[in-house]
Amino acid sequence: MTKYFVYDVFTDSRFGGNPLAIIPDASGLPEGDFQRIAREFNFSETTFVLPPDDPSHTAKIRIFSPLSELPFAGHPTIGTAIALARQGHGPDMTLELGVGPIVCHATDHSARFSTQVPLKVLAEPEVADVAQVLGLTVADIVLQTHPPTTATLGLQFTITEVRDRATLSAAKPNIEALRRFATKYPQAGRFAQHVYTRSDGVIFARMFDPLDNIPEDAATGSAAATLGALLVKCTSEPQEFVIRQGDDMGRPSRIEVNAKAGSVTIAGSAVAVMEGQLL
Repeated sequence: MTKYFVYDVFTDSRFGGNPLAIIPDASGLPEGDFQRIAREFNFSETTFVLPPDDPSHTAKIRIFSPLSELPFAGHPTIGTAIALARQGHGPDMTLELGVGPIVCHATDHSARFSTQVPLKVLAEPEVADVAQVLGLTVADIVLQTHPPTTATLGLQFTITEVRDRATLSAAKPNIEALRRFATKYPQAGRFAQHVYTRSDGVIFARMFDPLDNIPEDAATGSAAATLGALLVKCTSEPQEFVIRQGDDMGRPSRIEVNAKAGSVTIAGSAVAVMEGQLL
């Protein structure tokens, strides 16, 4: 039997944030079962902890969504680092991910990691296309800092600012438009949408990726990191802010972002919710 944990990540309260399944020792599992296990949990991500390729590192982490393996994702990195800290690792650790080694600092309730992966801007989809995908109007989209931009630090997100909190809450993805424009913009992958607005120094965000079986995500650390890097690029200034995500789902989350040229740090908390055994 193989043990598993479920953590709620980017929250300090159970049943908030983004749930994550963690297999803390996946070395005895057939590799071909990783994807099937992730689909069985059906969370946005499941992590599998393996011995590191480099003995000086803490662990190798493989991350799976219900449909595919991911090279990098934020809430799995935070949640898995906290789970490893509870097992006696750290507080400083190096995790091997698909994008390369990530340096983390973790305690039994919070963690932070930094990435130096360079930002890649992949596309600037037409405003009207993005508005249609989000079920909004062109007038709802803010263009002062940047147009809708598809960018990546390991996962592609199309990042769009909207005019206010009410507009953000009103966003409702159009699946047929998503499929159509995912074909029009192949560099955008499944055309995952990270939408945000600013209010009193806080960024409120939502993330939709229904073509990867994630209708809406409660907390998306990789998108938060990409947004931080994009804002640094657009303003030529360091960025430090908190992202509130998941409120519209009833799973409030809090993601701390500190970005500067060449580096982004993501921080947050996580709480254990359940544990069990794979039979």
